[in-house]
Amino acid sequence: MSGEKDLEKLLKKMKPEHTLGEYVFCVVDDLANLNLNDVIMTFKEQEGTTIVIKKEFADSLKLEYSFIASWVTLTVHSSLEAVGLTAAFSNALSQEGISCNVVAAFYHDHIFVDKKDTDKTMEILNRFSK
Repeated sequence: MSGEKDLEKLLKKMKPEHTLGEYVFCVVDDLANLNLNDVIMTFKEQEGTTIVIKKEFADSLKLEYSFIASWVTLTVHSSLEAVGLTAAFSNALSQEGISCNVVAAFYHDHIFVDKKDTDKTMEILNRFSK
């Protein structure tokens, strides 16, 4: 099942959804001590494995982090081959001074922004569907 590739349709139908909570990016050497059901994302890099996890779980595990984020999902099923979606919304956010960390999963794009920028991010992303 492939997703939408047409940029105009993607932008009009992206319908951002804010997942409540505070999320953090941490680096771990070993996943064995983690409940993987609590982990939102893992990505193995040369220096270690990055995880995205709720702040409360990171705190309970005494994991270090430096950025507290909100999680916004673009609910449109975007194709991994779609061109321009990330550029369009990241450019709109950057024009407002908002940094975004993007994860493209199979069905949706997920955006992590500074917690303080949540409302402004939702406002900016919702402008695309008008």
